[in-house]
Amino acid sequence: MAADTHRFVTLGRVEEGVYVATNARGNELRFGSNDPDGFSPVELLMAAIAGCSAIDVDIVTGRRSPAETFQARVDATYVRDDTGNSLDDITLTIDVTFPVGGRGDAAREILPRTVARSHDRLCTVTRTIELGRQVRTVVVEP
Repeated sequence: MAADTHRFVTLGRVEEGVYVATNARGNELRFGSNDPDGFSPVELLMAAIAGCSAIDVDIVTGRRSPAETFQARVDATYVRDDTGNSLDDITLTIDVTFPVGGRGDAAREILPRTVARSHDRLCTVTRTIELGRQVRTVVVEP
């Protein structure tokens, strides 16, 4: 795999149920099921869905006009059944307003097409989920 296409995140354990993820640039994110102030892994997945499309939408519409307000929200149903745990009925809602006038009108006009393009082609997170990519697990033994 070429160096420009490879992505990685490492994970270190702080204590039981609390972890720190570190990306290739050295940025850290603390999270876990026992971190009362942090995100759970499921919440991080939901944030990744929202964040990925938000970036696409903000950049493309921002070329026409900066948004006056911008919020993205992901809702989902947590499912526990005999096949295992998962999320279902995942809905991304993007709520953005632009100023009155020509530039704002241009941003509003391109917004639906930009959201659709992000969902259908650009957002790596949503595309990966919808394509149902497999996750290979490797255990390193001493």
